[in-house]
Amino acid sequence: MEYLNIIIPFAGGLGMFIYGMQIMSQGLENAAGDKMKALLEILTKNKILGVLLGAVITAIIQSSSATTVMVVGFVNAGIMNLTQAMGVIMGANIGTTITGWLVSSSEWANFLKPDTLAPVALVIGVVTMLVGKKSRTKDISSIIVGFGLLFIGISAMSDGVAPLREMESFTNLFVTLGGNPFLSILIGAIVTGVIQSSSASVGILQSLAAAGLVPFNAAIYIIMGQNIGTCVTAMISSMGAKKNAKTAALMHLLFNVIGTGVFSIASIAFFKIVDPVWSHGNITQTQISLVHTLFNIITTILLFPFSNLIVKLAKKISGVKEEKYRTDSVLLDDRMLQTPPLALRAINNEIFRMGEAVIETLDITKNVLFTKSDSDIEKIRECEERVDTLCDGITQYALKISGLQISEKEHQHIARMLQVISDMERISDYCENISEYAETMKKKNLAFSDGGTAELKEMLNICAECFTFALNAFEDNDKEKAFVVIEKETRADELEISLRTKHIKRLAKNQCDIESGIVFLDTVVALERISDHARNIAEEVLEGI
Repeated sequence: MEYLNIIIPFAGGLGMFIYGMQIMSQGLENAAGDKMKALLEILTKNKILGVLLGAVITAIIQSSSATTVMVVGFVNAGIMNLTQAMGVIMGANIGTTITGWLVSSSEWANFLKPDTLAPVALVIGVVTMLVGKKSRTKDISSIIVGFGLLFIGISAMSDGVAPLREMESFTNLFVTLGGNPFLSILIGAIVTGVIQSSSASVGILQSLAAAGLVPFNAAIYIIMGQNIGTCVTAMISSMGAKKNAKTAALMHLLFNVIGTGVFSIASIAFFKIVDPVWSHGNITQTQISLVHTLFNIITTILLFPFSNLIVKLAKKISGVKEEKYRTDSVLLDDRMLQTPPLALRAINNEIFRMGEAVIETLDITKNVLFTKSDSDIEKIRECEERVDTLCDGITQYALKISGLQISEKEHQHIARMLQVISDMERISDYCENISEYAETMKKKNLAFSDGGTAELKEMLNICAECFTFALNAFEDNDKEKAFVVIEKETRADELEISLRTKHIKRLAKNQCDIESGIVFLDTVVALERISDHARNIAEEVLEGI
């Protein structure tokens, strides 16, 4: 028998299977983009919802490894704590079983047999892709094409390994694996770790099962090893990350190792004592899907009450406590780029955090002209530097997302976010300008008249309120608050004209000196610009950011 006749079709089928899975998951991810953003909010609720979220996201992107890597990114960015991460990790193990059911569907639904369905799916998908103009139509066509390629791949793998049934040495290998749980678990872990996809390694096992090569006991132990091997991607991803992120990857490994240990002991006892005969019977694709699903669901149910202990154990092993993050560092992580909709949501969170820094700057600015305090002037500079750092980091991250395969709607969303970031940064700059005016007044011992002081305070308050409403409108995507911003900005424009007129009258009556008057006018201009930038943010909200 020529091994190339087996290896080449099998390798080609595996490649097509993985490629089809990627195309299908990308289409699903794009189609569900907005919903995935909303799902992130669930993380702030409780751990049970976190489990559901992990299962849903993994079912969409069809990779528990990718979900866990994303979780490592969220923890590394400080968006998610370790307790929340534990829930998502448990759910990810459940969600990854969906691919196995797609593969095994040909056994329990005749119309889903690869020979029948795959060509039809490819024709429909390709025609839709060529004819469709809308991005959503193209996403749906990607799902259909990926589905067809996945089925062709699994069929090619099954056909490729079929001749192995005639090889006694190969069949004896699986009998040996069935009698050696440790070796089976090790092989399952190594194969999954190498290809970095438990879905793909389960697909390989199912293709061997379709050829009638895999006994029940060997399959059980290999599946358990696959759950350990899927942790490799997250462990690699955590290298170079903060200690919390490494702890999150370790939690994933501990969860799967503990689950594997419990089920291995139970399986050995069952096959040795309860029903030794059943262990030697060949397993089907559907039974592999069922075992894979039950293993992950039951493991989650059993270990969920002890999830906090797993978190503590992971912390103890890694020797870290929850880390506090610097307010001037950008809490974004490249691992989140694997799922652009969630990465976009993370950017939204960072923009709001940047906005809070601008509000802090504005609060100090409201008084600095009158106190002329060195500490207030220094605080404004520090806040402005923090805003600049956040602006640069968020902008660079947004540009990384724009370079990915994302929808036109998401490209427009990024463009609007970049505009909002720019407007916030300019507001911070104007606050720093006002602090410089205060520094000048202190050096020259200048002061405003009572009337000028009262007028500036009024405009400072209006402009600060203008930005506060703009930020809240952005955070809540609230159009009513956006309209309030426009009203306040109009009031700021009117006030600027009024203050100029009144100031000229004071100068004519010698009620204030010229140098103070220059600072007064420069401040009014800066404040009017602040209200303009706040209005720009509100208009982005009204445009549908």
